[in-house]
Amino acid sequence: MTTSSSVLPGIVGTPVSFESVSLKFGSTLALDEFSLDIAPGEFVALLGPSGSGKTTALRALAGLEAASSGRILVDDGDITGVPTNRRDLGMVFQSYSLFPHLTALENTEYGLRNRRQPKAARRTAAQAGLDLVGLGDLADRYPHELSGGQQQRVALARALVTRPKVLLLDESLSALDAKVRVQLREEIRQLQLRLGITTIFVTHDQEEALSIADRVAVMKDGRIEQVGTPEDLYLRPASAFVAEFVGVTNRIPAENLGDGTVRVLGSVLPVAEVPAADASAGELVAYVRPENLRLVVDAGADSIAGSGVSATVVESSFLGSFRHTLVTLPDGSLLRIQHAATEALAIGNEVRVQALAVTRVVAA
Repeated sequence: MTTSSSVLPGIVGTPVSFESVSLKFGSTLALDEFSLDIAPGEFVALLGPSGSGKTTALRALAGLEAASSGRILVDDGDITGVPTNRRDLGMVFQSYSLFPHLTALENTEYGLRNRRQPKAARRTAAQAGLDLVGLGDLADRYPHELSGGQQQRVALARALVTRPKVLLLDESLSALDAKVRVQLREEIRQLQLRLGITTIFVTHDQEEALSIADRVAVMKDGRIEQVGTPEDLYLRPASAFVAEFVGVTNRIPAENLGDGTVRVLGSVLPVAEVPAADASAGELVAYVRPENLRLVVDAGADSIAGSGVSATVVESSFLGSFRHTLVTLPDGSLLRIQHAATEALAIGNEVRVQALAVTRVVAA
């Protein structure tokens, strides 16, 4: 994919702000006082389960849904009541939305034709757009002659050649197979960095959001649960919902020792925050990531012999550079553990499990 932004002059980073935006579908509140500030040139992912409001927020910005209250600002100008075709935004949908009777070049220049640009100018810009996404030599192909990834690149080129203020991506990779999806998301990120265009990306895939966004806004019930860098969300989730939705985690009973530490699986560990209602000693639930659990296979040969709790292996999967192992505790609860691929375990092996760090604790 071409990395020079000179082929698409005029694209600059633009600030975007949602100010207490609410939106209803009948009696259903799809967005509830939704507020978010996006810096010029920032790549922000809206992440959440189905029905969380992430696509509704994107469609409200695009003018495809009308906000019931609040304001939406682009480049410090209020666009809340501006028609869709006057918002200067580029949108790429999940379904590609290419015209089957038009070539890749003709599809790419479609938005420029609607803007009544001269044919020669729009053809030059469309070819530059296809060059930018690595499809310059496929300009004469029709959509049915292109793979899914190539069709989505055409859709991306079509959105970019109009030189939009903001690029909107609505689940635009979810229709692709896994390998193409990873490749294209990396290409989109590289292209976004070269162009410096403000980009908002809607996805339900937490790995996708964490891998390419500057910041991620995790949504639930039309509101933002937490917004922050991928590292913040994974390492310092602000709520139980974020801890469970972003990445894999284990819920393990914990004892609050009352001094900023908790006891988990026999180990005493520091925690960043204890729920106020449980400031005194009491029962909590600790969220522990799979990589923060340690397996001890031969306790007699290990320096932490006797620590942790006993467990039985019920499943172990080889995943290349690491393994995921599922163990059951004496009380029947299951724990997911990530560990070195060299530690091969068989179903039925007796092991001990030790907690090394806690992501978050909540009231039991």
